[in-house]
Amino acid sequence: MNELIVAVVTFLISGAVCIPLGVLIRKKTAESKIKGAESEATRIIANAQKEAENAKKEEILKAKEEILKARNDLDDEIKERRSEVGLQEKRMIQKEENLERRSESMERRERDLDRRIRENEEREKELEEIHEEQTRKLEEIARLSKEEAKVMLLEQLDRRLSDEKALLIKEATSKAKEDAEKNAREVIGYAIQKCAADHTSETTVSVVALPNDDMKGRIIGREGRNIKTLETLTGIDLIIDDTPEAVILSGFDPLRREVAKIALEKLIDDGRIHPAKIEEMVEKAKEEVENIIKQEGERAVLETGVHGLHPDLVKLIGKLKYRTSYGQNVLNHSIEVSNLARIMAEELGLDPKIARRAGLLHDIGKALDHDMEGTHVEIGVEVLKKYKENDIIINAVEAHHGDVEPKTIEAVLVQAADAISASRPGARRETLETYIKRLEKLEEIADSFEGVDKSFAVQAGREIRLIVKPEKISDSQMVIMARDVAKKVESEMEYPGQIKVNVIRETRAIDYAK
Repeated sequence: MNELIVAVVTFLISGAVCIPLGVLIRKKTAESKIKGAESEATRIIANAQKEAENAKKEEILKAKEEILKARNDLDDEIKERRSEVGLQEKRMIQKEENLERRSESMERRERDLDRRIRENEEREKELEEIHEEQTRKLEEIARLSKEEAKVMLLEQLDRRLSDEKALLIKEATSKAKEDAEKNAREVIGYAIQKCAADHTSETTVSVVALPNDDMKGRIIGREGRNIKTLETLTGIDLIIDDTPEAVILSGFDPLRREVAKIALEKLIDDGRIHPAKIEEMVEKAKEEVENIIKQEGERAVLETGVHGLHPDLVKLIGKLKYRTSYGQNVLNHSIEVSNLARIMAEELGLDPKIARRAGLLHDIGKALDHDMEGTHVEIGVEVLKKYKENDIIINAVEAHHGDVEPKTIEAVLVQAADAISASRPGARRETLETYIKRLEKLEEIADSFEGVDKSFAVQAGREIRLIVKPEKISDSQMVIMARDVAKKVESEMEYPGQIKVNVIRETRAIDYAK
């Protein structure tokens, strides 16, 4: 036990001695390490400062080199610019010298021109003096002044030329009217009203819709026998092309075209297409068209209130449904003329029955002008005489285009109603814009002539009236002006029919009683 205690005490004493000693040793070791680290840090900092100083010196050196290089480049550029500026200055100096030389040359030319002008003026003065001397001698010989002689000569010449021109124009106009009036009416009647030459494809073709494109082959038939049969029986051309599910019927006779259209539609609905069936359907189509014509005629008679017409005349009126003039349906036109004439007759206290009857029948000849010789007026008069119409009605029909003189006021009303219906904007194939431009152009042409005070386009552009200044235009000059205006209108404008040029000259004396 004692040994154990001794050992413990010994351990404790040795621990008390050794621990402070170890701590002291470790402290000294740590202090030496700290001093070594501090010296190392001082060395590293010194090295870093040296490297930084070296890097700074290198950067400063590089910057100086770059500045020097930039300065050299700038000096080179300045030298180049100076050389360019020097060249430009030389060029400018050369141009200035050239301009100075040209200016001196121009000044010399101006001086030469001034000298020549002065010489010419002197010569002109000399010539004027000589001319005045000669004129004075002529005036002494003729006993007339220069102005008096000029006025007298111009008056005589103008009077002689005006009279001769007016006489020639009158003779030529009267001769042309005598030779051309009959031929012109015949040509215009045949070309426009009989042949309907101005019809476009819209009024000369009809389109029949097909259920499918296979139907085209059935319509054509074997070796084309079906289409040939249909064309032969109707007198209409069938156009079968690449148009999908459609066949075009072409022909100038609208009645035949309608028969062909109805027959073809019936054949398509029936489905059996062969020559015998085609002939049967064409006959049925003709009967159907006859019924339509009769119904349309009765409708027109009922709508206008015209009674007592022969049944054949009613059928002829119905045929006008398939007749057009300048794109205007003649049946609708006839009904409109009848109503217009009736309204005007009622306003004037005349017989409205005669006016509306004549208005409805005025174009009856157009239902037959494809089948008979003559204009539609002549054909209509013959038809009305055949069915023993009243002479007043016949005269109104015959006079509605001015072929004869109207014998009654009702005939004049029919003529006016026909012009109103045909010439109103939109009635025939002429747009409102074109219509207005035509009237403006007509007045513009009239106003372009000297001496015209006012001009008016009237009668829907079928007449131009010029009111001239009486102090500037004489009676003889009026004839010449009318001729010149007509020629200018013919050369510069396009218009249907004819345009009447009416030149009016009047002198008015006005005073007031006070």
